[in-house]
Amino acid sequence: MYFVDRAVAVVKPKQPFLDWLNAVPGNEDMVDLSLDSLRSDCTVILLPEFNQPEEAVAHIDEIYEQLFKMEVASWFDDEAVWPADMSLKTFWEWFDVEIHSTVIDSVEGDITNMPAHDL
Repeated sequence: MYFVDRAVAVVKPKQPFLDWLNAVPGNEDMVDLSLDSLRSDCTVILLPEFNQPEEAVAHIDEIYEQLFKMEVASWFDDEAVWPADMSLKTFWEWFDVEIHSTVIDSVEGDITNMPAHDL
């Protein structure tokens, strides 16, 4: 096992995100979602290493727009149904972000980087 020179952030939807999902027109066919189910398998983002947790939060603030778009795009490609307000304030109202400073790679072999959506 190897320490990785990164930290991680776990992005967990909150009730306003679920409310938006349930309010999207034509969403009646979607399986009943609960907040617990949304928060059970969340997006994890690698962050630069930090000395203070505030540094990690500042980094999230810098990339929040990409994170917000990735989260809504994972449900709906059609930007017309995306929330009108995708501000930094709304991001923090819609998502909890857990910051963790230790990342350990338990897999032998190289890590392959692939670009995320071009958002």
